[in-house]
Amino acid sequence: MNYCPSCGGKVSHRVPKGDNRERAICDVCGTIHYKNPLLVVGCVVESEGKVLLCKRSIEPRYGYWTIPAGFMELGETLAGGAARETLEEACATVELGHLFASVDVIDAGQVHVFFTGKLVGGYGVGEESLDTALFSKDEVPWDELAFHSGRFALQKYFEDQGQDNGVHFHELRRSKS
Repeated sequence: MNYCPSCGGKVSHRVPKGDNRERAICDVCGTIHYKNPLLVVGCVVESEGKVLLCKRSIEPRYGYWTIPAGFMELGETLAGGAARETLEEACATVELGHLFASVDVIDAGQVHVFFTGKLVGGYGVGEESLDTALFSKDEVPWDELAFHSGRFALQKYFEDQGQDNGVHFHELRRSKS
């Protein structure tokens, strides 16, 4: 950020008084601009022992399979966002279960949270999907999954057998090789 979204003034990057990290601070109006992680919400949707996956029609990872998930919107709850994303990407209505996985994607500045859910009715192909399908654990295209966070959520879902065994936490960082 070079300019203040509030007044258009130039910003400096420094640690504000009483803070412990560098922020963008407007040189004109003094507004401190915080950049915080974004929330991605999703749902592992189950129907008759299989999980619903979507093949992405957008970047990043065009053509790869994923759990229905996306960025949370202002004015919605975690659960509401997960249900909305499932409807948008897979044309599927779900009965949400419990929150079961959280992945800190440090380098992307994101936190991914996943709920369990039961499919209510049918499903289809939303605007951000090329295809949707139900997969058993053995049928999941593990080598064609779009994101590590989705892989983690699916692995934990199958380990839990859909039961509420608490929330599984995971942290992803790029390796420094």
